[in-house]
Amino acid sequence: MNETSFRADNGLTCAANLVNILTNKMFWEMDMPFERLTVDIRDRLARLEFNNAVRGNPIEALFCAKVCDSATMLSVDPAVRCEGVTAMGDAFGYGGDINSFVGDIAGLPANIKRWTTTLHSAVARLQRMGAPVVAAVHGICAGGMTALAAGADILVAAQDTKLFAAYTGIGFSCDAGSSIINARRIGAERARRFLLLGQTLDAQAVVACGLTDEVHDTAHYRARAEEIALRLAAGPTKAFGGIRHLMLSVLGQPPKTQLELEAQALSRTSGSKDAAAAIAAFTNRARPTFRGE
Repeated sequence: MNETSFRADNGLTCAANLVNILTNKMFWEMDMPFERLTVDIRDRLARLEFNNAVRGNPIEALFCAKVCDSATMLSVDPAVRCEGVTAMGDAFGYGGDINSFVGDIAGLPANIKRWTTTLHSAVARLQRMGAPVVAAVHGICAGGMTALAAGADILVAAQDTKLFAAYTGIGFSCDAGSSIINARRIGAERARRFLLLGQTLDAQAVVACGLTDEVHDTAHYRARAEEIALRLAAGPTKAFGGIRHLMLSVLGQPPKTQLELEAQALSRTSGSKDAAAAIAAFTNRARPTFRGE
């Protein structure tokens, strides 16, 4: 297996990045080492880390573009069988960069459409890729960063975590999938209350309502997330992808349609190499080895 590392802090377009992937040229460095995020792929796990720690990892134009670049690259890289998301600094992320809003209030509506074009593309890619996503969140996680965190299949929180639905405090509605992702996690009524009231939920509250899956002390939450991510990275990726795609439609389909989608997905995954190998291992009372095929 080829191990690949890259930084998503270069000036390439999404299309150029795809070319680099397909030609197996994914080593990039710039003179500016703090350009929003880094990605490191080892042991089948892609570790994406937001690294604009000095400013609290705010969401702005370059952040949106780099998340889009990275999500696009990871979604087509067969070496990636799980993605782990973390953040440097005291906060996971403060949400929208108000300083960038103030600089051009008149142009803000158009800029929002530009930024969400790339940000929402990234969210969609991460939601629809076959590999599962594990996130480790800590400190303040506000606005659209709450959706990026909650969109993970497994979300591990540190004890100092505070999830803050910050939008209405500055007269904004929500973005980054906050409406649908939060509704899937905690139900539409609870998500509506969280967003409308601009609530702040501490670690115990978010695990109690299901917005996160586990809470650990600040010394161990990252290690726990890594443990889960490595387990998933060694698992049946096609089966995971089938389940992930089914969960995207679970709230919007009538039962008969969802049952047919399950049948179609199961038919596809049962024909995978991993399924055949696992069945053979089971009959021989052996532990299966999954290769993501």
